Amino acid sequence: MADKEDLTRFGVAFPTPLIEQFDQYIEEQGYKNRSEAFRDLVRKTLLQPSALQSDQDVAGTIVMVYDHHISDLPIRLMELQHEAHHDIISNMHVHLNHDQCLEVIAVRGNLGRLRHLHQQIQVQKGVLYAELSVTYVDELNKLAHAQSSGQDGNLNQSLDHNQSAGQHGHSHHHHRSTE
Repeated sequence: MADKEDLTRFGVAFPTPLIEQFDQYIEEQGYKNRSEAFRDLVRKTLLQPSALQSDQDVAGTIVMVYDHHISDLPIRLMELQHEAHHDIISNMHVHLNHDQCLEVIAVRGNLGRLRHLHQQIQVQKGVLYAELSVTYVDELNKLAHAQSSGQDGNLNQSLDHNQSAGQHGHSHHHHRSTE
């Protein structure tokens, strides 16, 4: 069990209609108090890909919706994923309707490379939606970055049970089904 974190208290002023909406959100989400909800929202904001440095190691997802009838698009998307195989953990493909497919790609690697993969996907003709979402930041990499930039660097140095100091190997298989 982790040591209890030091808490800093501060006041926040909200317009009445906004705090009423926030309180409704807190109740709907099942939070016990405003502080828990506020901490989660701050954590989520700090994990936005735009708030992180490109050299950080992260894990997350790339979610896309695309029209599979667009000429060569499924093949191009598969090629892009093969080019980034070292950063892709797994993927899931769902047929939404006759024309559209949803694909969720679980990724883990350098944020700069993942941003590049996301950009390559989103600019393809026929990709209707593509989003990179980060759900994990490698704390040791974050600590090294903070120390090298002269920041305090007082970060939690724990590793999750799947992480190792080196690159992990993985494999994936493609199954082609007939519709």
